[in-house]
Amino acid sequence: MAETGEAPPIRDASTVLLVRRDNDAGPSILMGQRGAGAVFMPNKYVFPGGAVDRGDADIPLAAPIGPVCTERLGLDAAPGLAGALAAGAIRELWEETGLILGQSGAWPGAVPYDWQDFAGSGFVPAAAPLTFVFRAITPPGRPRRFDARFFLADATHVAGDPDDFSRASDELSHLHWVPLTEARRLNLPFITEVVLGEVSALLDRNGPPDSVPFFDNSGPVPRFRRLQ
Repeated sequence: MAETGEAPPIRDASTVLLVRRDNDAGPSILMGQRGAGAVFMPNKYVFPGGAVDRGDADIPLAAPIGPVCTERLGLDAAPGLAGALAAGAIRELWEETGLILGQSGAWPGAVPYDWQDFAGSGFVPAAAPLTFVFRAITPPGRPRRFDARFFLADATHVAGDPDDFSRASDELSHLHWVPLTEARRLNLPFITEVVLGEVSALLDRNGPPDSVPFFDNSGPVPRFRRLQ
């Protein structure tokens, strides 16, 4: 944690928008509520996600994220960050919901501590179901700041029952599938509302979008960009 008066660092982060389309009510999205005591966005409903860990860059992926998304993730980023962001997205989804995006198989080599339960389930993480759809940097003045990349994935790629949250951590409460038409009635962060609007227009599209919106608050003047 930064000392008083010291600006917090901007950390890379990954967020997963898991979409389900198996009922007549239309698509729904998986969301949970952050605790009242959370430093960042208390009480808000959010998508599963969090900061990328240092070890995420070394995680083996059974299937990499697509080449267009990889290229866009690499813009203004350190070499190799695209794979770390994809692995971080899968790890955060697993930790916060207990759901697995992966392929059955054995890990090559030693399994990191925070991936042991995932590997123990008989799966290796697979990033192919992820589509990079949004990027936003937290504005200055917040207690924590993130350079967050948002990934869209269809729940048909989840290994197992998408309603089984028994292996989830306690970081998010009230995990449930929210109809997309009702999601904006929840207590949402502003950026989550923006992302929901963007994703609604992408659900019927196959493949990555033509460009990725980017709310860039890295400098003194906010900028809106599109990553081609």
